Amino acid sequence: MARSWFRSRFADKTLPESAVAGGRIVSRFAALLLLFPVPVPAAEQIVHTDPIAPVILGVTWILSMALLGRFAARRFHQPAVVGELLMGILVGHVGYLFSGDLVTLLREVPQIFDVMSGMGTASMFDGETAAALNRVLNQPDGGVMLQVAHSVDVFSRYGVIFLLFLVGLESSVEEMRNVGAESARVALIGIVAPFFLGVLTIQLLMPGLSGNTQMFVAATLGATSVGITARVLRELNKEKSREGHIILGAAVMDDILGLVVLAVVSGVVVSGEFEVGRALWQVFLSATFLGGAIALGPHVLRYAIRFLGRLDLIEAKMFTSFLFVMLLAWIANLAGLATIVGAFTAGLILHDSYFHDVFDPDKHVTIRDLIQPLEVVFVPIFFVLMGIQVKLEKLADPQILLLGGGLIIAAIIGKIVAGLGAGKGARRLAIGFGMLPRGEVGLIFASIGKVLGVMSDTLFSAIVIMVIVTTLLAPGLLKWSLRRADQGPGQQSP
Repeated sequence: MARSWFRSRFADKTLPESAVAGGRIVSRFAALLLLFPVPVPAAEQIVHTDPIAPVILGVTWILSMALLGRFAARRFHQPAVVGELLMGILVGHVGYLFSGDLVTLLREVPQIFDVMSGMGTASMFDGETAAALNRVLNQPDGGVMLQVAHSVDVFSRYGVIFLLFLVGLESSVEEMRNVGAESARVALIGIVAPFFLGVLTIQLLMPGLSGNTQMFVAATLGATSVGITARVLRELNKEKSREGHIILGAAVMDDILGLVVLAVVSGVVVSGEFEVGRALWQVFLSATFLGGAIALGPHVLRYAIRFLGRLDLIEAKMFTSFLFVMLLAWIANLAGLATIVGAFTAGLILHDSYFHDVFDPDKHVTIRDLIQPLEVVFVPIFFVLMGIQVKLEKLADPQILLLGGGLIIAAIIGKIVAGLGAGKGARRLAIGFGMLPRGEVGLIFASIGKVLGVMSDTLFSAIVIMVIVTTLLAPGLLKWSLRRADQGPGQQSP
């Protein structure tokens, strides 16, 4: 009936190809969501099966949703992270409307385990959420659902670690030393300007928020996703241009500065108060960790590689990389820093040349080739989970909508201002647009703030919307500004 109505309604009209493709994608999404609304079997159905089977089914379901989101994003020439986020938002809200058990837990999984570990209390949940959680957990298969939700959360955290490791792997300590003064200025302004604009926006639009929350939201605005910008520059063959070098160099430095800011803000939140001495100590601790890892890491790597010399090259690279990134992530956590600081540092230090003294250098198996399959599997779980935890129903408050719009404006202006750090003759507007996307880095910052309890559901949802908007805007604006500047002199940005 629906198909015949559609044909009769649009019989004399020709739809654009993009609209037809979009309709097919949406119909596939809806069909899968309806066919697979509850991905975990009931308790009485799993008595005689492997206890890990529900976890396998739940994780496979999340990955299937991520695959659909990535496919849709690629179809419309958008970054994969956008498709995975939007798919998570869609799944989360379909599950919320139809009271899906697993989605109910996934939307609250960080707070649930805070309560279970004694780091939080049941008062963290509003009445409606508490009632929904009680309904799910008191069912016969509530324990199974909780096990699946916990596994998805753990896998997503592994995904963040692998993601930051690969981001660090794309650069090196030598590149960090040679990015130049222009990149350093752009990176510094790109951190400081959004931070202060974010604090100002929050104080104007929602002055009742705590200082810790204000700092964390502002720190999130300073993030930059180098991967999205690098992809656009490659598409335009501009990665070797002056603007390309400045943008990529600044984005790499932005990652380092952003992680230091994150470490400082997280330390302040954990300590419960802001003290200049404590903040300086956190900066010192971050610098000591980075400096110590860079100084001692190569020696540890060379010893480990010689020790593993009897293994196959693939085995040696895989074991060395995995153990090194996990070791530095654990040490970073031990020092009071985020685990992603350690993961990024591991990627910054490790490179394939360490293996050339022990193994045949002519064998072309790179560390990236070995680790990327783990990233391809685990990282989409993180993005879909972040989308599921976006609660658009919390944005019904006009004040929250106003704050979200203000944060988007502050995020855009802050990065455009960063372009002024480039020297005379550079396409400053293009550089500012190149620093615009927050992407996965902004999501990581926001998720840590949520785990630490300083970012409410409404603020988290507003931040994710900001991440989506800036990530969607950046590729088109960067392409437009570079092509406009290429049309001739006098078109350069001021």
